[in-house]
This record gives sequence, C-alpha cells and structure tokens, in this order.
Amino acid sequence: MGALTESRKRCFDLYLPQSPHPITPPSKKLKLQPQLPALNQKPVSFPPPAPLSRQIHGPQRTLRVFNLGSSNRTSLVKRSLFRMGNFGSKLFKSKKEEGFGLENYRNVVEDSGYKKVERDFGSKLGLGSVQEISPPSSDSEEVKVLNRKVVNARRVVEESVEAREDKYRERRRPIYKKLYEQARKRDRRLSDLGFEAKLTEEKLSAIQGCRVQEKAKEDPHGLFSPLTDEEIAEVSHAFCSGNRRELLVTHKASNIEITREVLQCLIDGAWLNDEVINLYLELLKERERREPKKFLNCHFFNTFFYKRLISGRNGYDYNAVRRWTTQRKLGYSLIECDKIFVPIHKDVHWCLAVINTKDETFQYLDSLGGMDTNVLRVLAKYMMDEVRNKNNKQINTTSWKQEIVDDLPLQENMSDCGMFMLKYTDFYSRGLGLWFCQEHMPYFRKRTAKEILNLRAE
Repeated sequence: MGALTESRKRCFDLYLPQSPHPITPPSKKLKLQPQLPALNQKPVSFPPPAPLSRQIHGPQRTLRVFNLGSSNRTSLVKRSLFRMGNFGSKLFKSKKEEGFGLENYRNVVEDSGYKKVERDFGSKLGLGSVQEISPPSSDSEEVKVLNRKVVNARRVVEESVEAREDKYRERRRPIYKKLYEQARKRDRRLSDLGFEAKLTEEKLSAIQGCRVQEKAKEDPHGLFSPLTDEEIAEVSHAFCSGNRRELLVTHKASNIEITREVLQCLIDGAWLNDEVINLYLELLKERERREPKKFLNCHFFNTFFYKRLISGRNGYDYNAVRRWTTQRKLGYSLIECDKIFVPIHKDVHWCLAVINTKDETFQYLDSLGGMDTNVLRVLAKYMMDEVRNKNNKQINTTSWKQEIVDDLPLQENMSDCGMFMLKYTDFYSRGLGLWFCQEHMPYFRKRTAKEILNLRAE
C-alpha cells in the first residue's frame, strides 16, 4: 500500500487497538492529551497504544487499516471515513474521481450484512465518533460475496460505477424515447390493423369498380365508346410528331388557339392548362345549343372568372365581373340556367363549384376529397348581386343548401385533377351521376384531345 507518512502513523497510533503483547515503546512517543470531562463525571482513561511497527504486520495491517476484513474474523474497529484517505480513488486514472471509490466500497460493505453500532466513547476525548462493526457469520452468503469482491477491488468499484451510470442514464432519458419503446411493443397490432384497413379499402374499391364497369358496359349515352384506329392515330400524331409550336386548331368564337405544345398537356401524367380547359367548356356549351333537349341548360364560366371575382380588397369584387354575363353577350340570364359551373384553381390543383339554381344548392367537387365553404359563400353573394343587377330581383342565397356529393370519384395520383374536373362538368351537364373512376382517365384524355382537334364535344 506504499509508505506511510508521519501523519498517517500518528492517526494509526491513535485509533488502532493495543496489541495483546505490549512491547517497550520507542524513544519518540506520541502523547495524547485528552479533553477533561465535566466536574461531576469521572475521567475516562485509555491504555497507551502500542507502536505501529509492532501492532500490525503485512496483510493484516492492510486489512485492519482499510476495514477490509480480518483473518480471524474478529470484531473490527472502523475509523472515521474522513481520516482513511483515498483508497478507492487510486483505482482511477482521472483526478476527478477522487474520493468516489472509497464511498462505493463503503456502500458495498454496509449492504453486505455488517451491522454498525456507534459508540460515543471517542467523542468524550474530542476524537470524533468511533463505530464498532460486527460481521455476520462466516458461512453466510454475505461474507462470501464480500470476500469475492474484496479480492478484486477494481471490479467492485467499476461495477458500482456502471450501475450508477446506468441509473443516471435511465433517469435522464427523454420521455419521448420511453413512449416510443412502449409503442414499439404494439407495432405488430398496428401493422395488423393497417393491413386490415388496406384490405377493406381494396374490397370497397373493387366493389365500386365493378359497379362502374357494369354501368360503363351499359353506356346508353356513349360516354365510354372506344376510339377508332384513325382517331387514335390522329391523337398520337398530335402528341408526338412535328413542331411543338405548330398551330393545330383555332376556336374563333372564343379566340382560343391550340398548338401542339398546349395540347400535350393531355398526355398521361401531365397537368391540364387554361387553354385546353376553357376550350373544352366552350365545346360543351356549343353541344348544348346543338341538342338542347338532350342536355341541361347550363352556363360554363372560364378559369379566369373566379380569380377576377375575388380580386377585390376584401376578397370580393362584383364590378370586376359584372359585364361578363350581360344579356347581349349571353342571350340569357344566369337565374334561368339549371346549373352554373365555376372552375376553381388553387395554385396547382383544380376543383369545381356548381350552382344549382333549380334545387337551390351549392356543390363543391374536389377530386382529392376536400371542401372549401369560403368558395360557396362568395358564389352565394355573387348570385344575389347578379340577380339584383340583371333581373332587378332580390333573392336570399344564404339559405341555400351546401351539398356534399355522395360517391364522388377521387383521383389516385397527382396529375388528373383537371381531367376529373372536366368529367364532373361533362356528366352533370348531361343530368347524369358520376359513375367513372381513375381507370378511365387515360381514355378520357385521348377522347378530350380528339374532341378538341375536331372542335366538337360528343
């Protein structure tokens, strides 16, 4: 354990018990001056301690000094801890750990079954309290564990440090990690529920697809009639061959020109543009005029109407669109129409608003399943201003219903919103339900391109 300093020797002389065979003390002898007791008490005297050199020898000295045990397992005297030095700290390289090893070893000894009995006889002399420790029986498990740990003191301290660090890490671990680990235990159940939900959706879509296919097979209006080979070749040629800036068709009534580049928005996966949408809506109006008995009396606003209507400071400006619906320009008033279709463009997404004047309802059709009541409030206010301005009548559209469309066909990608909006308009202008789905979009794109090239909606 190394050489002992003079202060350590004096400490040992004071606290270690006297040897059963006293020997003549050396010339230099440490004298103890005890503190005098009270007048009514008898003075307490202790026999002078024997010299350290003849008290303890070899391993016995080490065991007795640091309270590590005794070969004959007799009672030990455990001195105050602050006088024992940094025994365990020598096991660590870092100076930051000084004093920590002794504290851990003390905890190991105390937890191993030793009973502490404090005796206050040392305090009477001003030497501090002294503890007498009585060990358990030699055959007990506590002694075996203690002896095993004493033999490898480094291992004892390291295990104690690791246990304390693990406890500290567990206490400092964020709560979200604990919750995440708890949730991971239920992952299997969650995955099972997700699989069941996905399976249910597939079954419902299959049932709905079967119903759509059954109605498509009937097809009394020719909505799903296949294109001929000549029509397919014409559409393919317009999509792929020639100069992109080549002018393909011009609609004189609306002055809309369609070039090859503009028409290519009808290729699968492309986003529809304003020119194609506005021209197709013009063709739907012309179709109604050709066969008024076959189609409803409808009005189709273009894609710029709603943008101008909400261009005011307060999000509404009727005067900006007041001249769009004059009797001279249309030949009819909006209140006379069965349905009014308003395309709504939201940055990169197309929706449709429908004003049903006969049923006094507003509808909002979003192929992503969304709903915007603000659009319907703006259109309700527009209808009141429009009827008052054009027909000199007062109507209250705030009491009209806002209808949610049942079984609304929804898109399953991020590019067919414009095509869904056009087919909502096409089917409703015929007075039909919406019995189509995502699978029909490639066919509708080619059919719309064919109708634009021929400037005639079927």
